[in-house]
Amino acid sequence: MERLKSFVRLNRAAVVTAAITVGLAWLAFPFLIGLNGVVGAVLAGLVIAAAFGIYRLLTGTDVAWHEQLAPGRLAFSAIAGLVVVGLAIQVIPFGWDRSNPPVTAEPNWDSPRTRGLVVRACFDCHSNEVDYPWYSKVAPMSWAVQLHVDRARSEVNYSEWDKPQDEADESAEAVIDGEMPPAYYTRFAHPEARLSDVELQQLIAGLETTFASGDGDEGEEEEEEEEDDD
Repeated sequence: MERLKSFVRLNRAAVVTAAITVGLAWLAFPFLIGLNGVVGAVLAGLVIAAAFGIYRLLTGTDVAWHEQLAPGRLAFSAIAGLVVVGLAIQVIPFGWDRSNPPVTAEPNWDSPRTRGLVVRACFDCHSNEVDYPWYSKVAPMSWAVQLHVDRARSEVNYSEWDKPQDEADESAEAVIDGEMPPAYYTRFAHPEARLSDVELQQLIAGLETTFASGDGDEGEEEEEEEEDDD
């Protein structure tokens, strides 16, 4: 009887701890894939530290560490926690809207080639023509996709060129510095956006030519003209 009670207590603690641990890690996942790597790493460390503390508290000091860390028990607990938390977070109403706002205006591209490269490498975040992948329907990846798209559009939106786009003139510099398109984006999410060295140089040259005439300030100039008219 005592062995049975110990087994139930140990496994109950394992399930509770795994649910808490996996749940927190699952919620922190969008940070880990690039939204803020430092925040994600800190959260992961805190989750691991908290897991051992919670587990030790629930199981009691009389339970040996090797029993607490039994692989089979931990695997079962992690899967159970992942399933429970994974299903629960699907009802959170964020990232559900995968519609695109209307395209109102585009830059005066220097060539169709430049536009084609920008569409391939940038439009799935920096435009109103986002092709949402299947995983954008599953939390927490749906949250990550929504956050990425919202942030990207707020910086530069190639589909709303009738509005101020203050960061547009830095587009070529972002490609030169290797910031755009991000490595995780081309490696995991959109391998078709991976450009060759030749294509990268063509994209940089095209962006520099397109925005050399101050096209990125078009929306701002229109806004200033309206203010002058008033």
